[in-house]
Amino acid sequence: MSSSPNSLHPSVWQPIANLEFLAKQVVEGFLTGRHRSPFHGFSVEFAEHRHYRTGESTRFIDWKLLARTEKYFVKRYEEETNLRCHLAIDSSLSMQYRGNTKEAWSKFEFAAAAAASITEIMRRQRDASGLSFFDNTVHSFMPAKVSQSHQHRLIQQLQERVNHPPAKSGTKITAVLHDMAERLPNRSLLMVFSDFVEPDHDLQQQAQDFDEALGHLKFKGHEVIFFRVLRETDEIELELGQNPIQFVDLETGLKIKTQPELIKKEYKRVMNEFYQRIELSARKYKMDWVDAPVEKGLYAVLSTYLRKRAQMTKY
Repeated sequence: MSSSPNSLHPSVWQPIANLEFLAKQVVEGFLTGRHRSPFHGFSVEFAEHRHYRTGESTRFIDWKLLARTEKYFVKRYEEETNLRCHLAIDSSLSMQYRGNTKEAWSKFEFAAAAAASITEIMRRQRDASGLSFFDNTVHSFMPAKVSQSHQHRLIQQLQERVNHPPAKSGTKITAVLHDMAERLPNRSLLMVFSDFVEPDHDLQQQAQDFDEALGHLKFKGHEVIFFRVLRETDEIELELGQNPIQFVDLETGLKIKTQPELIKKEYKRVMNEFYQRIELSARKYKMDWVDAPVEKGLYAVLSTYLRKRAQMTKY
């Protein structure tokens, strides 16, 4: 598979016909030739000694114990998962936005494909993956498990939600984060995919509430990675042309007709200020913040972040 960022541009994989196949393709692309996990990885821990049996490999003989006892003992190990990764995906109606191009991915489809790819990494490391969807509450909570059959069910859930998006739902992400802080086993890795905007909620108050929710997650010992999934050209830059258009809030149904150029400057100021505040909150609690513009492509977003993370784990 090509390692070019364009090789997994959304238009190539529209519609998403097989998330499991796509996940394997993505992971092959950016893990080929690498020997270090971007996450904590799979561990093998010492369990006990047993007597060495004639003819078996000497690889695991405890030579120090032999020197003390003059007897041959072999070290036995237990394989265990030292990482529980839970993927929480915003499935509210705002995540169904795909812009004006029908062939492009929606924000939710992008998040689902990214989540499927991460479960493939976890499977290869023999680490546990879990999944939930959320809007104003948490839905379809699947606790983290290691087995391949569990990963298959998890990807089936993703595919089902891609094929049958919700008819109506809003977002209350701060309440969801408090819920996740309590639901997850202590010291889990939580990955959140969202556009992080709640309808009918003052942005300054939301930023303050978001900071409190992050404090709750930190208190519980969770490691958190936030993926801000947006179509940046439309939703941040407001590059929508010169003609008057009608904006429709997908979650509340509110409609406003205006000329984008008239509101662009103030809109960008308010939105950038809001996102900067919640990103600073994440960094304050030593949580990762990843900008994930759909236009950039899945491969480019994931490979850039995971390679950066792998480099950081060396130090």
